[in-house]
Amino acid sequence: MNIYADNAATTEMSEAAINAMTDGMRNWYGNPSSLYTIGQKAKEKLEEARAEIAGIIHAQPREIIFTSGGSEADNQAILTAALNGKKKGKTHIISSAFEHHAVLHTLKKLEKDGFTVTLLPVHESGLVRPDELEAALREDTCLVTIMTANNEIGTIQPIAEIGAICRARHVVFHTDAVQAVGHLPIDVEAQQIDMLSASAHKFHGPKGVGFLYARKGIVLQNLIEGGAQERGKRAGTENLPGILGMTAALKEAVGAMEQHNTHMKKIRDYLIRGLSEIPHSALNGDAERRLSGNVNFSFEGIEGESLLILLDQKGISASSGSACTSGALDPSHVLLAIGRVHDVAHGSLRLSIGEDITVQEADHIIEATKEVVAYLRSFSPVWRDLTEGKKEFILK
Repeated sequence: MNIYADNAATTEMSEAAINAMTDGMRNWYGNPSSLYTIGQKAKEKLEEARAEIAGIIHAQPREIIFTSGGSEADNQAILTAALNGKKKGKTHIISSAFEHHAVLHTLKKLEKDGFTVTLLPVHESGLVRPDELEAALREDTCLVTIMTANNEIGTIQPIAEIGAICRARHVVFHTDAVQAVGHLPIDVEAQQIDMLSASAHKFHGPKGVGFLYARKGIVLQNLIEGGAQERGKRAGTENLPGILGMTAALKEAVGAMEQHNTHMKKIRDYLIRGLSEIPHSALNGDAERRLSGNVNFSFEGIEGESLLILLDQKGISASSGSACTSGALDPSHVLLAIGRVHDVAHGSLRLSIGEDITVQEADHIIEATKEVVAYLRSFSPVWRDLTEGKKEFILK
């Protein structure tokens, strides 16, 4: 039995996306910037896609900029708000301690350029508290950037409340919605979002394409200079096949969102109950305010990489955290942010299930994880010290 349970890292492309891309490569190969008919036909398909994506998140077509993915969109949004703010003497930015590194590394870069960054705590629940955000706002705050849903522990932030606070204080609000678009309802008007990042391969679209929503009136700073594509804000010939694939995948995901979330939530909770039976384990993040496909556990006395390798041998593809940092030796910054100590954070497992998961597959995951954790603990010196009373258990 082979089970893919790492959909937060990337998803299998849908047939709808593949068909749309194939159609684009075969029939809409013209350069959208060209004046002749073939190019203008490609331009029409490009603008149709832009309008469809805008409609899904309740934006205007001109507010959608196509990018190479979520990381580029995050960078452009954050640098835009920062540089626009600096022109007005505002150089303070608020974010959270467990954002994706596309956000955190960009903020580090801005700190070197003289910006001040406040990283809000996310507490054991993995949630930002709106009152703490409001208290952190200053007269020179130019940007608040808080992710919609965390990529490791799946917790869903109170985006509408954060948006309302920022709008009332006239502060730009950006959200990294890479894990949320296609999985959660998004309404940029109702949630008062000023900028939003998305990536196609998180909702069964192709890799290498995404989009940035930027509210009308926000003057985007360019990351890529060159041609006049994307209203002069993102140079380079548009990846039309990728954009068409992304649009098809998003339409399909949104159309089946309620059905898929209902099914995945049942399996998610079933997995949580089963894995909770493992002694000295703990669910990471709030049990309810989390993505329907996310299960993240820590198991005391084991090492996460060994757990993943042995699960892979049992046909289960999972992860211990973000795919962007899978080669790192340090424990997850997300787990450290919610209060897990280093030894516990090292023994983590992230399962991000898809809409096609079955109860039988969930049973296999539970039983395989129980077996592997018991096996790893059987020769772990840390586990021996814990069971012999030389160390105290952290996860009771």
